[in-house]
Amino acid sequence: MEKQSDSSGIPSQKELEKEISDYLTKKYGSKVRVVSQMIFPNKQMPDKEKREPSGPSPGATLPFNFDLQPEELEAYLDKYVVKQEKAKAILATKVCTHFNRIAYMLKRGRDTTPQGLIKSNVILIGPTGVGKTYLVRLIAQKLGVPFVKGDATKFSETGYVGGDVEDLVRELVQEAGGDVERAQYGIVYIDEIDKIASSRGIIGPDVSRTGVQRALLKPMEETEVELKTPHDPIAQIEAIERYKRTGKREKRTINTRHILFIVSGAFSGLADIIKKRCQKTGIGFHADIDIKEEQDWLKLVKPQDLVEYGFEQEFIGRLPIIAILEDLEEEDLFEILKNPRSSVILTKKQDFRAYGIDLRFEESALKLLAHMAKQEQTGARALVSVVERVLMPFEKKLPSLGVDYLVVTRELVEDPEGELAKIILDPFDEKRRAYYESILREEEEACIREIESRGLSKWKQSGIELTPVRQEMIAHLVVHEDMDIEEAESYVSYLVLQAKSYEENLYNRCGIKIKFTDEALDYLIEGSLQDKGYLYEKCERVMNIFEYGLPLVFEKSGKAEFSIPLEGVENPEGYVNKLIRQSI
Repeated sequence: MEKQSDSSGIPSQKELEKEISDYLTKKYGSKVRVVSQMIFPNKQMPDKEKREPSGPSPGATLPFNFDLQPEELEAYLDKYVVKQEKAKAILATKVCTHFNRIAYMLKRGRDTTPQGLIKSNVILIGPTGVGKTYLVRLIAQKLGVPFVKGDATKFSETGYVGGDVEDLVRELVQEAGGDVERAQYGIVYIDEIDKIASSRGIIGPDVSRTGVQRALLKPMEETEVELKTPHDPIAQIEAIERYKRTGKREKRTINTRHILFIVSGAFSGLADIIKKRCQKTGIGFHADIDIKEEQDWLKLVKPQDLVEYGFEQEFIGRLPIIAILEDLEEEDLFEILKNPRSSVILTKKQDFRAYGIDLRFEESALKLLAHMAKQEQTGARALVSVVERVLMPFEKKLPSLGVDYLVVTRELVEDPEGELAKIILDPFDEKRRAYYESILREEEEACIREIESRGLSKWKQSGIELTPVRQEMIAHLVVHEDMDIEEAESYVSYLVLQAKSYEENLYNRCGIKIKFTDEALDYLIEGSLQDKGYLYEKCERVMNIFEYGLPLVFEKSGKAEFSIPLEGVENPEGYVNKLIRQSI
């Protein structure tokens, strides 16, 4: 006999199985259906909902480290993002404040968040291709918090159904590797938010768009989002199996109280609304303000302008922070390409390096690429298009020619097919090779100059000397491995510290103290750029010889401390034999 639904309206096990089986049959045909044994739970087992913690426990610690100050985060963004100073300052300040407030609350050991707190959710306004998404991704990456991105146009297709909106919150849990606690401190980014503004000038509400706005209200403030979705058959099957094992109906949720929401859009036509408001209040006609560009009007935006644009007051109220991003000029696009961290150039270099081809760019070529990108009027996105368009013929042909380098000159950008024909005619032209090698030398020398100009305070603080060999190693990593200088410096200093750790290692082995000279350390680490196992193999060989030979020297001479010169690591056997002869 079938077990009927209980009085709470929750379907029975049999009803759930039938509903899921019908769904699978419709989608995959009659060959797929749910089959399971009828095992009813123990009646004496409690039938209570199990919930995940809805927020941080008093005295709990954050599941990630956060100790950044606004100026630190802003300086980090400056390394990667050209222009947008005001937007970077606003984002850095409010994001840091958001997470520092959470850390402060947990440090106090109790929830000190006032009732009705409005989170520092942010709305970014700016044309396409100015770096809105890139900024938010960089921030999430720097903080180490889960990050998901959604497109508001997808939500508008489902009207009142808020499931798609809540799916973004569920995706945070996936990004956090299933860690609900960590996901509760994530960042949700929704692009093209201007597309869900209701149409102006229509009679009656624009249901599909205002419905999505309302669906976002609770998640942007605070709500419990169930991790299981009603339309997910796999989740329902898992729920049935769990119910059969335990007799409990589990309800797992994630609380959005500390999730930061950042939305963005181009907001075409918003400048006209602002201009109209300003002219009515005398700013446009009577005040001494000369505003001609659309970007200048956007800087005067107020919440009331966004309401007139088509957003509900409650929705705009959940987004108290407004940041304006400026359009990118040709010089800005050039700076993006010239930046050593430019993802456009680094990605293209890796594409060619996959075929064993080293790609270099002349500065004049970068300027011309920036000029071409500006003509397309799609911001930084156009940079990818123009670079791909110019280099596509070379990416196709050069791997077949056995060429291992390509210098992108202004002439190559102007006439790709013509320059490719010259390479095909003589792939191994000596003059072309010499020019390529001169560019490499110039880049390495420029890198060394920058290292010197930055100062050596960090190296001195760590007690490590920045020798010429180490400078050259850093420059090599920057030029040939596409590392930034900070990353390359950290890697080289790490190698030095690894080599020096063998000084203590030998003391622990046999009680003999050694200290490598800088020349000896340089010799030990220099080969590590080509072979990561080189340092370990070299140091282990040296230590094995020292462990055997230096105690003999100690027995003969009583000397227990040694300064190891370059000779001692180049030829450890000969060095130890010499010390033994001297001690005798």
